[in-house]
Amino acid sequence: VIGHPKYQESKRIAIFLSMPDEIQTEEIIKDIFKQGKECFIPRYKPHSNHMDMLKLSSAEDISSLTLTSWNILQPSDDDSVREEALAGGGLDLIFMPGLGFDKKGNRLGRGKGYYDTYLERCIKHPSGKPYTIALAFREQICESVPVAENDVQVDEILYEDC
Repeated sequence: VIGHPKYQESKRIAIFLSMPDEIQTEEIIKDIFKQGKECFIPRYKPHSNHMDMLKLSSAEDISSLTLTSWNILQPSDDDSVREEALAGGGLDLIFMPGLGFDKKGNRLGRGKGYYDTYLERCIKHPSGKPYTIALAFREQICESVPVAENDVQVDEILYEDC
């Protein structure tokens, strides 16, 4: 990931905070700050498919976040201080989680459509759709995954030995 050309050229990067069954992103987040890039993380709105990407001030800032009912760290609902990526300059790159992927770029998420809805908003933003990279384990790559009409394909899937 760190040596990937799209990562190297990107300044504004969104990345998920890992759940235990996902690729661990902590070292990538540390590198984003080490390289002087801007880091944004998801804030999911419960009972909807709305998600925003809010700016972290440092890797240590993660410890100030609150734990959701899904056991995910994220900025609290009343946190209005952080920049939302689409209220500013948009994003260059989004690292995406998922449960399964196929080699056509289809992604199976957790069923709420947060990333698909967010990417639709990005497409309408003046800076346009960011490049998307899914981070996966080799075992998550399938022949095909079910897709719906509003699913947005990822640009690239990175997994061990890909």
